[in-house]
Amino acid sequence: MKRALLPLLALLAILLPNLAMAADMRPLAAGETLRGRFVQERFLKGFAAPLRTEGHFVLSPGRGLIWSAESPFAITTVITPAGLTQEVQGTERLRMAAAQLPFLSRLYAVLGGALAGDWKALDGMFMSERGSGDSGDRDEWRMVLVPVNAGNLAMPFSRITVTGDRFVGTVQLDKRDGDQDRLTFLDQALVTGPLAEGETRLLDSGSP
Repeated sequence: MKRALLPLLALLAILLPNLAMAADMRPLAAGETLRGRFVQERFLKGFAAPLRTEGHFVLSPGRGLIWSAESPFAITTVITPAGLTQEVQGTERLRMAAAQLPFLSRLYAVLGGALAGDWKALDGMFMSERGSGDSGDRDEWRMVLVPVNAGNLAMPFSRITVTGDRFVGTVQLDKRDGDQDRLTFLDQALVTGPLAEGETRLLDSGSP
């Protein structure tokens, strides 16, 4: 189970700070929540078609992330500074403290810096190249990130390509073994106000 979570955590390590930063480089403000939907496609060797997962997410600065897959299975993963929990069909199946998953601490170091508007949080971890998108839209951008230490087992990928405009639109993660993950984000919106009762419960219970 822990190994299966690594692709998701690797994606989130790059995805979260970029989701929080629009094209105008404005970080999420206190009291704002980012909501949206996602489609994740996993291209694995030996499979003719990608494995597809659809769901929604809620990102609350300082609180954590709720990543809820809806199909083909209902799986909710909650990541907070304290750790990670996972529910399958509404029943808790996994609970890990941040100390049990060192990559989680690194994820939050990057996330915390980016949410504060500090892109230097990526320094020493990735080489990055940012440019315009392929469509010709002046608001569209593209960022490529490569781990500085490609042999670091905590970074199970060789390259990440992120594209977007106001929000991130796609994230493509190329793994060292040749497999690939692609995330597409839809219906994203920044909202203010309190979280829903169920969201508060999930984030509060996310501390192992």
